[in-house]
Amino acid sequence: MRYTLRQIEYFIATAETGSITLASERVNISQPSISTAIAHLEEELGAQLFIRRHAQGLSLTPAGRAVLAEAKRLVEQAQQLYAAASEATDMVRGQLSLGCMATLASMVLPELSHSFTRAFPTTAIAPLIGDHDQLLRALVDGESDIAITYDLLVPDGFEFTPLASLPLHAVVGEVHPFATLPAITVRELASEPLLLLDLPSSREYFLSIFLQAGLDPVIGGRSPYPEILRTMVANGYGYTLANVLPRSDLAMDGRKVVRVRIAGEPRPMILGLATLKGRRKSRLVEAFAEHCRTHISDSYIPGMVAPLMERRVRA
Repeated sequence: MRYTLRQIEYFIATAETGSITLASERVNISQPSISTAIAHLEEELGAQLFIRRHAQGLSLTPAGRAVLAEAKRLVEQAQQLYAAASEATDMVRGQLSLGCMATLASMVLPELSHSFTRAFPTTAIAPLIGDHDQLLRALVDGESDIAITYDLLVPDGFEFTPLASLPLHAVVGEVHPFATLPAITVRELASEPLLLLDLPSSREYFLSIFLQAGLDPVIGGRSPYPEILRTMVANGYGYTLANVLPRSDLAMDGRKVVRVRIAGEPRPMILGLATLKGRRKSRLVEAFAEHCRTHISDSYIPGMVAPLMERRVRA
């Protein structure tokens, strides 16, 4: 056998994304390295795995589809080998498939992943970024081991471990009339253009504060990307609602945004860990969960302003 597990993982990433560019972003490796790995696999297996279409990207050949199914089983078996060794030796090692909410990933994952792999050098983290519904599906399908998400809607069949409470607040540009207020009511917000974070479960949560008050918000725009909403807010398009607290008060274009407390303190989002109920947790998963419990709380959240720190600043 003259191919490596890493080459198999690159092949799977390319097959699932249909693009060498997207696969490169997923596994955090250069595009030439992925192209070389696929070429090596095709030569070694004596079969063309992809049809290269410039407009539609890459699509699998019949041989590629057959190889993909076996490749996934091979990677899963390799991960089970690491898990078995970890259990037998009480060592924490292997690759953790970690789901993370898209709204949190850029802030929380870098510091948290680095601190975990530094504490356990024989581990690696493979992030899977998505919205809340996608993360739960990935747990069911066995594509991820554990997920960092919110308590938006956790159906039966999942376990949720709370870590920190994230209060809801409004975000406005620095020249917006609300920017100088200590707090704003839901009724006052309802008459202004809302730039809504358009992600499953998240949008229902944000809209629920108006529904509970018997109000209909003015939807001024929608986007699944928080960075776009912050930049639009900074440029005076309206306001947005958020629970995350970036350490920077600047939008992507360098303009300043201001957080404003919502009077009455609507229900916060709870940041925590989701796992599949009934699935036996490996030593690796247990170690990561314990790492999160000691590194994420109301007092400290990697990459973010923690709620207690925010309250101290306002006080």
